[in-house]
Amino acid sequence: MASPSSSANRAGSAAPAYPPALHDRLAAAKLLVLDVDGTLTDGHVWTAAEGEALRFSIQDGFALKQLARENIAVAWISGRASPAARARGQDLGILELHLGVADKTRVLSEVQARLGIEIEHTVAIGDDLPDLRLARRASVFVAPANARSEVKAHAHWVLLAKGGDGAVRELSEALLQARQRWAAIVDDHAR
Repeated sequence: MASPSSSANRAGSAAPAYPPALHDRLAAAKLLVLDVDGTLTDGHVWTAAEGEALRFSIQDGFALKQLARENIAVAWISGRASPAARARGQDLGILELHLGVADKTRVLSEVQARLGIEIEHTVAIGDDLPDLRLARRASVFVAPANARSEVKAHAHWVLLAKGGDGAVRELSEALLQARQRWAAIVDDHAR
């Protein structure tokens, strides 16, 4: 099921970076669901007596803000209740921030019901076994390059970028390319 993307497409090139078979489902997306550890971060946690630190990509954050401007809802659903993830999510204005979740399927179902978004309009990304539960409630399930092999085997698309190192940016750009919005966003920032 998994297939690597082509690096040929970056802003402005003709061919999409995502597998062409996913075009219609990506274009129809109204909700992007993200795991945090290993997807929005590199999966490492720095722990000190005062708390923990996580490393997030600024480019991923920029892309998430672009999705919000294009009316694509974003939800973070993580098994860990991380104060660092909460702070980053709040900084980005993520309204559906669900941390310390034991049952990702249930929480995603509740988010979809609350937002009125069906499975066929949902895209999810995750890197480890608990994230396979997100795939049950998404029309497209994506894995970052650093995902476990078992997760990659269930993914519709395996990204070139690793979690915490541009995976969310790569997926976000694909969603906006499928909607034919990415070139306009690039043009707007180039002015």
